Amino acid sequence: MTTEPAPHPGQPPTAFLDVRDLRIHFPTDDGLVKSVDGLSFQLEKGRTLGIVGESGSGKSVTSLGIMGLHTVGQYGRRKARISGEIWLDGKELMTADPDEVRRLRGREMAMIFQDPLSAMHPYFTIGHQITEAYLVHNSGADKKAARKRAVELLDRVGIPQPDRRVDDYPHQFSGGMRQRAMIAMALVNNPELLIADEPTTALDVTVQAQILDLIRDLQKEFGSAVVVITHDLGVVAELADDILVMYGGRCVERGPAEKVFHEPQHPYTWGLLGSMPRIDREQTERLIPVKGSPPSLINVPSGCAFHPRCPYADLPAGGVTRTERPELRPVSGGGAPGSGGHWSACHLPAEERTRIWTEEIAPKL
Repeated sequence: MTTEPAPHPGQPPTAFLDVRDLRIHFPTDDGLVKSVDGLSFQLEKGRTLGIVGESGSGKSVTSLGIMGLHTVGQYGRRKARISGEIWLDGKELMTADPDEVRRLRGREMAMIFQDPLSAMHPYFTIGHQITEAYLVHNSGADKKAARKRAVELLDRVGIPQPDRRVDDYPHQFSGGMRQRAMIAMALVNNPELLIADEPTTALDVTVQAQILDLIRDLQKEFGSAVVVITHDLGVVAELADDILVMYGGRCVERGPAEKVFHEPQHPYTWGLLGSMPRIDREQTERLIPVKGSPPSLINVPSGCAFHPRCPYADLPAGGVTRTERPELRPVSGGGAPGSGGHWSACHLPAEERTRIWTEEIAPKL
């Protein structure tokens, strides 16, 4: 098998969003935190990519890197060491002027943050914050048109009496309503890329379902490319066309959602699926947790980062697990990850992984 092809630096992108060898490292007193360490993926408009993994795997850091929110720290000092390439609709963001990235942020790309209560300013009304985002990117619009647009978006995301609630403050909204208001703010300029970071965290299951339906409907309406970042596989099962599984700052599996759910090719993905409750059939055994703890991103284990927790690391076929880091290799399909193929980073041969999944793992789920 061949390893994942690495695009030449500066080579024109082949997808709407093209992330190449992204690395985001944070210098600390204890050492260098390698939050994202060589991540590549592609996403076309109209499709949804689900990025999943445990807390600390690098999911949210990736999203903030795409948005250009890690570049400069307080007083102009670099907050993170960032390398790689991020192409958005033919524009390379890593080398672009910061003012240009700022103009793109909110207009061509927008983000739904994990905690809307802390992401929204408590001293300004919901309407003020939505209209400000609109006016910044529409210099010819007046406040009356911006307010009309805010009311229209609040109504579109399902907030009752939007013409009245537009003047309320964030603390006057429930958790689900704040999340809807955050979605309205993100969509006010019809962005072509929408990143949703844990969009249903801390919401009850009924509101979760409503938020997921809302994101799906809005994507169909606006034709946006959507990145959904979550640790909840149930969320990506609802929304995602493709899934990227992260562990220790790297991609360990990538492919169409149906393939990743029904024919997973990495032991870590097996662990995530085994720890997910099922309601579509009777559960006869306890959930199977992933043993151990996520790795330190300062001292990432040598070889395969998952090997200290992998029950198959000692198999003869996986003997190099502790010394050599596995590269993404195609399981099925052709082209680079994101072009329809199924890719996995595991030393075990594909035949052995398929046998373990079909004979040992799948019957227990």
